[in-house]
Amino acid sequence: MLQLKPLSKESIPKALTRAKHYRLLNEPRQAESICKDILSIDPENQLAILIFILAITDQFGSEKKNLTRQAKDLCKRLSSDYEQEYYRGIIEERLGKAALKRSSPRVKYIAYEHYRLAMDYYTTAEKISPKDNQDAVLRWNACVRGIDEFNLTPAKEDRGRQPLLDV
Repeated sequence: MLQLKPLSKESIPKALTRAKHYRLLNEPRQAESICKDILSIDPENQLAILIFILAITDQFGSEKKNLTRQAKDLCKRLSSDYEQEYYRGIIEERLGKAALKRSSPRVKYIAYEHYRLAMDYYTTAEKISPKDNQDAVLRWNACVRGIDEFNLTPAKEDRGRQPLLDV
C-alpha cells in the first residue's frame, strides 16, 4: 500500500484555509482528507476538528458508511462544552435534512425527530454560550422553520414502531 506523506506543522494554517475552501467548493472529501492530515500531527487542533465535523455532515445522505458515528466521536474531542452541544445539534439537523431526501414512507417522522433532537442540543448550547454568541438561537429558529416548511410532525404511536427507525 502507498504511504501517506506527513504534513509539516508550519503548513497547518494554510492547510486549514484549504480545508475551508474545499468545503465551500462542495468537495467535503477533500476537506476531510486535509483535516485528517492536520490531525495526524496536531490531534487537538480544534479548528481542524470543527471543519472535519462539517465536512462529514456535508456527506450525509451519500453512500459513505459510519459518517454519523464518526462525526459524533469527533464532537467528543472538542474542548468546549458549548461547541460539543452546538455541533451535536448541527449533526442532528443535517441528519434531518438528509432524511428528507430519502424516499421511504416515514422520512417526515424521522426528519422531525432529528430536528427536535437538534433543537434540544441548541437549547443546551444557548444556556452555556458566550454572551455575544447567538448561533444556537439562529440554528434553533432554522429548525423551527424547517419543521414548518416541510410539515414535519412526530410519528403516531402505531404498532410499536420507533420514530427513528426507517421502515
